[in-house]
Amino acid sequence: MASLTSEQIALLKEPQIAQLVTLMADGSPQISPVWVDTDGTDVLVNSALDRIKTNNIERDARVAVGVYDPENSYSRVVNIRGRVTVMTEEGANAHIDMLAKKYTGADSYGGHNPAETRVIIRIAPENITGR
Repeated sequence: MASLTSEQIALLKEPQIAQLVTLMADGSPQISPVWVDTDGTDVLVNSALDRIKTNNIERDARVAVGVYDPENSYSRVVNIRGRVTVMTEEGANAHIDMLAKKYTGADSYGGHNPAETRVIIRIAPENITGR
């Protein structure tokens, strides 16, 4: 298990768009832009079940996450390879609202669909590179 530095945690806490890479059934990569968060140890992403990324994760928990500061993309970057340890519904609706506040300033996520089941995707870093 790899540990995030304080600088990497700070970057993940900023409203930067992350790229989440999951693996398709044939092993090819699939990439999705996502809002990202961290608890200081794991990387947290919020999604809904039955999306390509959650279906891929259910089959193969290996993922990668890249975050780049567009103002300083060579000096402020973190790339994480790891595994999803859990996808949980617990707290997922509150988490997406928190991310909406972080990224848009809105108090709640405007795209919430009550027919969807939201989940928090918890990623344990195994390899971390970046500055």
